[in-house]
Amino acid sequence: MRGKIVVAPMGEIDFYQINKLASQLSAVFGSSVDILQGMRLPEEAFSEKRGQYYSTVILAKLEVLKSNDREKILGILDEDLYTPSHSNIIGEADRLGSVALISLYQLKQDFFAGGEEDRVVYHRLLKKSVQEVAYLFGLSYCYNPKCVMYKVSNVLELDQLSDRFCDNCQRKLGW
Repeated sequence: MRGKIVVAPMGEIDFYQINKLASQLSAVFGSSVDILQGMRLPEEAFSEKRGQYYSTVILAKLEVLKSNDREKILGILDEDLYTPSHSNIIGEADRLGSVALISLYQLKQDFFAGGEEDRVVYHRLLKKSVQEVAYLFGLSYCYNPKCVMYKVSNVLELDQLSDRFCDNCQRKLGW
């Protein structure tokens, strides 16, 4: 048994995208996916000075939601995130806590194709979600540029990334 994936929408989120994401994550990982009720962002994570949310504080809040050690929780929010070492991040994961977080705010950046925003942002969300959840299941970044686990540094590179695992990463996941 792989363990259950739990998607935790935080703040104002499009639940159609969350449902679609949960369905695709279930297919990719062969694991059940639950969706928690929408939850508020923790006020203590917000930095007035920066106008951003400190992702590590949110990860700690998500970890408390786990019902058992086998659950992997993926938080999705539409706010700007930071860590002390990075001023803007797309996502962050804590493998020991089995929790990850993705910012739609960053996935919406660098968007220039008129009329296609929802589709492009959703594909960015899917790829980044697969990366973060795979990381929680034990994978690290891959050196194969055709693998979804290939490390990218911005959303334009994420757009070019495959949405599939390479053979090596599939074997590591036990498929």
